[in-house]
Order: sequence, then C-alpha cells, then structure tokens
Amino acid sequence: MTNLRTNQDLDPARLREVFGIFPSGVVAVAALVDGVPAGLAASSFTSVSLDPPLVSFSIANASKTWPDLRRAPHLGVTILADHHSAVARQLAGAVDRRFDGLSITATDDGAVLLDDGLAHFDTTIYREVIAGDHTIVLLQLHTATHTGLAEPSPLVFHRSRFGRLHAG
Repeated sequence: MTNLRTNQDLDPARLREVFGIFPSGVVAVAALVDGVPAGLAASSFTSVSLDPPLVSFSIANASKTWPDLRRAPHLGVTILADHHSAVARQLAGAVDRRFDGLSITATDDGAVLLDDGLAHFDTTIYREVIAGDHTIVLLQLHTATHTGLAEPSPLVFHRSRFGRLHAG
C-alpha cells in the first residue's frame, strides 16, 4: 500500500489537470430571457434523482450569463452530439453571438432547445447550492425526449478537449 501525501499542491491549474482526467458529457442550458435566447455550455451535467426527476449542472459564481438565465421560468437542456464541439465553443463565447446560425426551438414556457441535440429536457430550477467558487443548480424535469438513434455519440469533454465516445 502506498501512503498518500496530504501536502500535495492543490492549486487551481493542478486541480483542473487532475479533474480533466474524468470525461464528462456536454450540454447546452438555454432559455428566452426578455424574449431573446440566452444560454451556456456546461460539462458538469448529471442525473440526480428519479423521484422527483432531477438533473444538475454546476456554474461558476463569476458567470455573467447565469444571473440572467436563472430569471427564466423554464430552462431547456440539450445533450450535445459529437459534432457539436464548435457549438459548445460558440455557447461559451461572445454573449450576443451564442445562437448565431443555430437551429433552435423555444417552448411556450421559454425553454430553448437545440434542434439537433441527442436529448432535450424542459426544466425549472429546483434548488441552487453554493459550493465554493461554483453553484450547483438542481433542475426539475418536466419533459424528457431523445432521438433514439445510436449515432451520433454524445460530445465528451476530456483533458480540456472535446471528443467522442468510441465503441469498444
């Protein structure tokens, strides 16, 4: 057995490198805010509960988008496909250009969904939990749909790069 050192270097750059070893899926979280699409890409999405149906993602407390987005009555969550790496970058870029050229649908409640995503969720905020320099956002599901197709695979974020799953 190897003894673990407790005085390891836990600076943010080192943690980002170590956290990046674990791959995660990427989603778009979006809604109409004052009649205009607003959104972001998140690589911290996960299922949480079946009863009630909950999912979550984490957002940096310094986010300039989240204070506006959280005012929306409903939020759309789209699971991005492996061909969406440019879309994920766009959703992390200039706020006024995030939806340029994207095919989207808005629900009657204002949730915005990317039309060619692998799965779509219409959600509302269930709870927000401050966790260090991020906030964990728990979302309650109201609808959940998926394409049912085996291809394409989901977009994966791993070692600070976008990629795809490979059949094993």
